[in-house]
Amino acid sequence: MKKLSSIFAGIFFLLLSVSVNAQSKSGADYFKGKWSVLLKGLPTGDTKMIFVLENRNDSIVGLVQDSTGMEIAKITSAELKDTEITVYFTAQGYDVNLLMTKKDDDHTTGSLMSMFDAEGERIKEIKN
Repeated sequence: MKKLSSIFAGIFFLLLSVSVNAQSKSGADYFKGKWSVLLKGLPTGDTKMIFVLENRNDSIVGLVQDSTGMEIAKITSAELKDTEITVYFTAQGYDVNLLMTKKDDDHTTGSLMSMFDAEGERIKEIKN
């Protein structure tokens, strides 16, 4: 009888451990870091920009860089939801916004000004 209860206890803990999943990041924790974003269909052609986002007081601040790392603009504001963020900045004299929606742990989809498609990929920092 003691063996039988040990077996049931073992099966219970096995099932419990299998059903426990790690929670994925969301909100400001998910979006912080560097993102390489490809903007498709712009009048000047497809353009790649880098968004450097930081988490401050459960909000996002940061800057926009071109593909060489040169600063284009500072992010003026951000609207953050659980799985998406809209960042606002000024580029070439225009106030623009970029919506990024979580696709998976390292990728986003979205749009620039609700007119141009955007695909983002997290830039992972190499740790020495």
